[in-house]
Amino acid sequence: MVLAGGEGKRLAPLTADRAKPAVPYGGHYRLIDFVLSNLVNGGYRKIVVLTQYKSHSLDVHLSRTWPLSTLLGNYVTSVPAQMRRGPYWFSGSADAIFQNVNIINDEQPDYILVFGADHIYRMDPRQMVAQHVETGAGVTVAALRVPVAEADQFGVLDMGEGSRISRFREKPKEVEGLADDPANVLGSMGNYVFSTDTLLDVLNTDALDSSSAHDVGGSVIPLLVDSGVAHAYDFTTNHVPGETERDHGYWRDVGSLDAFYESHMELVAVHPVFNLYNRQWPILTSVGSLPPAKFVLDEEGRTGTAVNSMVCAGAIVSGGTVRRSVISPNAFVDAGALVEDSVLMHDVRIGAGAVVRRAIIDKSVVVPPGAQIGVDPVLDAQRFTVSPNGVVVIGKHQPVPAG
Repeated sequence: MVLAGGEGKRLAPLTADRAKPAVPYGGHYRLIDFVLSNLVNGGYRKIVVLTQYKSHSLDVHLSRTWPLSTLLGNYVTSVPAQMRRGPYWFSGSADAIFQNVNIINDEQPDYILVFGADHIYRMDPRQMVAQHVETGAGVTVAALRVPVAEADQFGVLDMGEGSRISRFREKPKEVEGLADDPANVLGSMGNYVFSTDTLLDVLNTDALDSSSAHDVGGSVIPLLVDSGVAHAYDFTTNHVPGETERDHGYWRDVGSLDAFYESHMELVAVHPVFNLYNRQWPILTSVGSLPPAKFVLDEEGRTGTAVNSMVCAGAIVSGGTVRRSVISPNAFVDAGALVEDSVLMHDVRIGAGAVVRRAIIDKSVVVPPGAQIGVDPVLDAQRFTVSPNGVVVIGKHQPVPAG
């Protein structure tokens, strides 16, 4: 079960018209492609995606990209809130599962993987399931070390004997670092393996608690920690085929604009920390029927070039210059334009002589000839969204004034 119902407020305006897991990433992909690729590569191919907010774009992507072979009983299915237990929407991630218990009853699994939909990483989930079975845990929580300063963005685990969790706090304001690593705490990745009986029992208990937030991390996991059946899985012990020492254990929460931007800049590094080119554990998606990328004009001052960049199918760099950027399908950079340290999403057009620096430009935006983005911080703040670190973000179809 993939939890894909979050609003993604911190990614606005990229989430103004779509659910967070449907946000484009890395040129060809959507955020949800990463968790689905990990599950499918690991052999888990009966997947339901629980959706809620602004799910149309996500539903379309799932139906067009992830039609697994039904001949073998495989599927990736979008499941919206169906109000099976009353006239109300999902009131939390645990309630989303509780309202879809019928799916569990139909499939009768021994174990259920409940994974988040919007993180960037590679993981072989079979290794986590193997530990879960070996320990006899009721739930196993995937965990990794995160800085103390970021603890208020995670569920924080305290460890007991072996892999058992002794305490779980959801997004605590004050924490102490680990005894062997005072600068870090052990944070939940939002990926869980449940024994089915344990999950059904705790969901029923949580549903009866009117004071509960009905959240997996904030409500369900603490109950299982108190009952002594919650264990942690050390993500750093997970190995996938084709990984390198550099990208082993890579995991990023791209829930803020700055984190989203910085992870893209990691992709275009000469030696990327996260390697999209690992063919042994591919990140899967559908590119569509697009022509190859094209670089045209070889004249003085009008040479189409892209360096230290990722350029997707259908893109045309026509006499412009691209540096350290991600250029998504069907994007167009016209003569004399300069694009640096930026992310251009599908169908973006950069006009002749325009300048774009340190920007994220969403789908179908047209930057007029001569316009300047990321050059004048005061002007940018008046017209567009600007992240705390100064990245200019232009929403889908948003008009851009002429230069």
